[in-house]
Amino acid sequence: MGNIVVTGGLGFIGSNLIQLLIKKKYRVINIDKITYSSNFYNTKNYNKSSKYKFIKCDLNNRSKINRIFNKYKPLAIFNLAAETHVDRSIDSPESFIKSNILGVFNLLEIFKKYSIKYKKTRLIHISTDEVFGDILKGRSHENFPYKPSSPYAASKAASDHLVSSYVRTYKIPAIVTNCSNNYGPRQHPEKLIPKLIYNILNNKSLPIYGNGKNSREWIYVEDHCEALLKVFQKGEIGEFYNIGSNRNLNNLEICKHLINIAKRKIKIGPNVKIKFVKDRPGHDVRYALNSKKIITKLKWKNKIDFKKGLEKTFLWYLNNTNYYKSLSKNDIEKRIGKIK
Repeated sequence: MGNIVVTGGLGFIGSNLIQLLIKKKYRVINIDKITYSSNFYNTKNYNKSSKYKFIKCDLNNRSKINRIFNKYKPLAIFNLAAETHVDRSIDSPESFIKSNILGVFNLLEIFKKYSIKYKKTRLIHISTDEVFGDILKGRSHENFPYKPSSPYAASKAASDHLVSSYVRTYKIPAIVTNCSNNYGPRQHPEKLIPKLIYNILNNKSLPIYGNGKNSREWIYVEDHCEALLKVFQKGEIGEFYNIGSNRNLNNLEICKHLINIAKRKIKIGPNVKIKFVKDRPGHDVRYALNSKKIITKLKWKNKIDFKKGLEKTFLWYLNNTNYYKSLSKNDIEKRIGKIK
């Protein structure tokens, strides 16, 4: 089927995308610079596969990226290399600027030249619904104005604009996707759902920001990956595609669902109780995407019901406790805010 490059493939979405691409008979070249959220546990099943190649490299290393592209001649590049945690962007924005903006700039400069030689290639730049900021009513469509609230969201917004500008100015064959909150196996426990699962399994309190009413649209990671493959195969150059489930839940509802699942699967400890913590600075109230475009134009739709997906996610962490052991305990337990 040909070679495909996935940047950031040791991370959550990247490793799940690699799983799908290998299943579809593509050969995957995984480029990852290896940060705290990169985890070789995520790709351990492919280390000996002829369909998988790992290369340690930072997107800011132009010469090495250029050599990789010219050697493997990828049909597509899925760009998932990014700093992604909002809390960390509030603590230290600099790494987000370097990775999410400068890294994408360097990737675009290389891809601009590569795509002249290999005209059938595609760059799929994966972004987030956070670029739209608070959506208090209705759902944001692809032409909705960007209004990012955090340094993370601002860095992703900048990278989206960079990609779009290179399409228009240099005619590169690129597409941008904006996805809602992902959940599923292999997600770093700095994020809400795997953090709550870790705490449930370790008899710890369940920290929830503010009043717990912040609402997000949740999509199972495998559905997102299927959408990305569809965008590569059928998406139109220069277009933006929203990818969402059309299902919103707030953090308190997520927490209660997980407690109910845990009670059916294990005996939970006495400390497993909801604890409200000081809210995140600038915390957006609600994100919600209008995904009609990808549904109607590319004939994609999400398949995994939220409750079913959440149970699958809980069982994966329950059966893969070595995943948590492969991470720094400080990274797992660190969180902004103190318990009220």
